[in-house]
Amino acid sequence: MTTPEAGVLGSSGFGLPTGAAGDSAGSLAHADLVGRLAREIYRQGQAASAPLAPELPAPQGPQGLESLPQAPGQPLLPGTIIGTPLVPSGALPSGLGARNVGGPSIGLPGLTGPSAANPFGATPAPAGAGFLDTATIPSVHPLADSLSARRSLPEFFVPTVPEVAAFLPGGQDLHRTIARDHPRANAFAHAIAPSLVPADPSKRGGDVAQANFQRTGRLPGEPVHSAQPGGNAASASGDYYFLSDSSPTQSRRVSRPHASPRAEPSRHGGPAPRVTAHGSSPVAAPFDVERVRKDFPALHQRVNGHPLVWLDNAATTHKPQSVIDATSEFYARHNSNIHRAAHTLAARSTDLFEGGREKVRRFLNAPSKDDIVFLRGTTEAINLVANAYGRANIGPGDEIIVSQIEHHANIVPWQLLTQATGATLRVIPVDDRGEIIFEQFAALLSGRTKIVSVTHVANALGTINPVREIIALSHAYGVPVLVDAAQSSPHIPLDVQALDADFLVFSGHKVFGPTGIGALYGKKHLLEAMPPWQGGGHMIEDVTFAKTVYKGAPEKFEAGTPDIAGAVGLGAALDYLEGVGLPGIAAYEHDLLDYAQAGLADVKGLRLIGTARQKASVMSFVIDGHENEAVAHHLDARGIAVRSGHHCALPALRRFGVDQSVRASLAFYNTRADVDAFLKALHSLPRR
Repeated sequence: MTTPEAGVLGSSGFGLPTGAAGDSAGSLAHADLVGRLAREIYRQGQAASAPLAPELPAPQGPQGLESLPQAPGQPLLPGTIIGTPLVPSGALPSGLGARNVGGPSIGLPGLTGPSAANPFGATPAPAGAGFLDTATIPSVHPLADSLSARRSLPEFFVPTVPEVAAFLPGGQDLHRTIARDHPRANAFAHAIAPSLVPADPSKRGGDVAQANFQRTGRLPGEPVHSAQPGGNAASASGDYYFLSDSSPTQSRRVSRPHASPRAEPSRHGGPAPRVTAHGSSPVAAPFDVERVRKDFPALHQRVNGHPLVWLDNAATTHKPQSVIDATSEFYARHNSNIHRAAHTLAARSTDLFEGGREKVRRFLNAPSKDDIVFLRGTTEAINLVANAYGRANIGPGDEIIVSQIEHHANIVPWQLLTQATGATLRVIPVDDRGEIIFEQFAALLSGRTKIVSVTHVANALGTINPVREIIALSHAYGVPVLVDAAQSSPHIPLDVQALDADFLVFSGHKVFGPTGIGALYGKKHLLEAMPPWQGGGHMIEDVTFAKTVYKGAPEKFEAGTPDIAGAVGLGAALDYLEGVGLPGIAAYEHDLLDYAQAGLADVKGLRLIGTARQKASVMSFVIDGHENEAVAHHLDARGIAVRSGHHCALPALRRFGVDQSVRASLAFYNTRADVDAFLKALHSLPRR
């Protein structure tokens, strides 16, 4: 006689065939857990996690395992048996969480308990909680068993195009293969980010981004874009996800080359349009690029007999006069060391330094200025986390996840850590657009994962990574996330509380501030648990030859005399950005990028590297028959500054079959006239 429960054990509901692994109690238990996780994430995403609300589907009655993708021909899983919470719907069960086989709770204590700030983490269920025994749940990691080792992701590597092609099947087969090999991870990823991971593998279309760019000068802008017979492959949305209240599928519009910017410079006559930030009323004033340009003295010079056109903003930005004045005034009137004297100049200097810290807190919307550590920049900040957090929490057999499009500063520190500890570096691959493959990221996460470190905006490609979804999925496994915001901080409004980021880092010279200064944000409980990285003055309470007592965060990470003038200048730069308004900056730059890429499409032999659907103002390219350095010299002779080389992102470029590229990057002080001069110079390249 067959009981209803026995009938359920015969099907997985995740596209697994019946029989074999699909029949095991452990498989069913894991499926049940994933269903509950998905349901709780849906509800918590609506209530306590505002940044995720637009992406997560609204609940339609009880949603558990039955709401996740199922294999064709499989019977529906009864929600009364599987996927139905065993606790009242108003509370997140403490037993909800992913874990490895027979292992301890995953991640740090601060990440493994549900709360309004962190609704996704959880600890194993207490005895008698009414849940299935989580110790029987197998890992979803693709390397959990020897049978899957042959299709596992490699340790850190710098791939060539043939290696990538051999490792990952492409085109329409890609998602189908991932769904077959890692069905649970795929279903979980779809629950977290349905716009990034289609539930039905057959809906994944071919990559048409480069063809669209060559034909229209615009890139596809939809979350899931497929070339369909008779469809308009060029149809796209040009909006940033953080500037539109509507979903990407609701903001579809027909692509057109040389679209007029929404935030057109005021010198072009007529009323300048207003731009709208996500969840806010229209910005108070139109964006006036000519007024902005007056604030930057370096822009008003001639180079090689031509007006300077600065298109190397991804490398460093110029400084407004207010930043130059603030730094000069510090040295002229207030110069003193901080915290360690009782005279007037020391008090002034200390107030200015700590005032800069408060401005960083406000810029990131951090809970406290004690969560902000001043460092030399993004590179040192990542090294601090790799050493202070990593050496205390990561050991042999553990894993660190980065993406394939990281800056070297977010690769090498983790490599050094793996060499010192015996851990392994895992790499999220990207597709032909330069977008991370979210399903593969889900497949990489496991109980062995100790930290995920990803860029917000890729410096070589301009890809905007879905960091909110990356953080949400990582936290479901109790894994902390570091966000490299070096390239996003000058372009995109940042809110560490809304993102629920565990660490976030950025550099002052990328946000129109001084060089040699940057900041690390860290959640309070993480900073408190981390040991100091360097020793010296200022970071101690007491020192004897037997023992040293350290101050708390942030001082314990700021040994020695810091860059006081840099912190003052950084504060002035953030004041300037706040005065201009990042939502307006983002909208203006986005439309200027559209205009520039439309022009690049007309340059003979030009291939754009990086065609992500969500992209910041970076354009990397190569031109047939021309060396990259020669192109850069040709532009420089006409006063146009671009970058050529590997951009400290060799793995990202090698994914696209090149070791170098030319990179032009925009800022809010660039104009259409700058872009026109750039395009004219490219068209004047000698033909071969």
